[in-house]
Amino acid sequence: MQIRTVIALTFLGACVAAPLAHGADVAPAIPAPVAAAPMAPPIPAPVAAAPSDQAAAIAALTKENALLQERIKALESCSISSADLAARNSKKLKEITADVRSQRQAMADFESYVKWMSGHVASYSKYIQASSVAARFVKFFPIPYAGQASLFTKFVSDSAVSLGAASVSINRYLGTSQQFLSRADALDPNKPTYNQDVSDLVRFADQDLLKGMSEVQDRLITTSQLSASSLSFLESVNHYVGSGDEALTKAKSFLKSDDKAEKSFLAESTASLKNKAQAFNGKLQLFDATVKKTAPQIKALVAYDDLARSLDPKFARK
Repeated sequence: MQIRTVIALTFLGACVAAPLAHGADVAPAIPAPVAAAPMAPPIPAPVAAAPSDQAAAIAALTKENALLQERIKALESCSISSADLAARNSKKLKEITADVRSQRQAMADFESYVKWMSGHVASYSKYIQASSVAARFVKFFPIPYAGQASLFTKFVSDSAVSLGAASVSINRYLGTSQQFLSRADALDPNKPTYNQDVSDLVRFADQDLLKGMSEVQDRLITTSQLSASSLSFLESVNHYVGSGDEALTKAKSFLKSDDKAEKSFLAESTASLKNKAQAFNGKLQLFDATVKKTAPQIKALVAYDDLARSLDPKFARK
């Protein structure tokens, strides 16, 4: 009985194991996958900004707006009118009057020197005239007598013309500068024509005052050059007169000139011209400095006046 039971269990186990072993050897068929159509990438869902980022952006915009408001206020405060420009130009004109008054004080000294120089040139031109006569009898005359007689005669003539022109320019500038000072002193901001008065005076300063100032400057520079040439001539003559040249001695005896008087005259003339020329050149340098300072100031006034005229319709009609 037990043997039969064991055999039956063994047979039953073999029957169950066989199908399982066969299933392990043959894999079931799997259908091939079907290719799927490409799909668009998914759209990310909006991410809400963090509260801290929003606060920072608002703060930045608020700050930028505040800066813009400040700039607008600054621009509004910097707005300028023709009246403001007239007030500025009036102040600058008052400053220029100080230099003009200083120039006028020097004009008296310049006028005095020019007159003295004119007489001085005329007084020693007699040496050239004497040399011209002597040259008829002496074949060779050292410089500056025969060699430069004709040239210096022309120099004396040109000097008289140049010094006369300098005197005219000085007197004309004295009149122009006085007119400028009077009009500048009369400027009154309470007058209804104040802006117009300032503008007209700026134009006068540019067209008349500065022109006269520059003309005097040129004439005085020429006078300084004449002084240097005259001094060079006098020093040459003084040296030659004291040299005891035989030809000069014969010429002087023919002209019956006083040698001692001539030597004294030449020495005094040379020393006087040297001292006066040094003083004149020193004052000329001061005058030249004021011209160089005033000229650009007046040109700046003209630029501001042009702006004032463009802002004021009353000027536009003129």
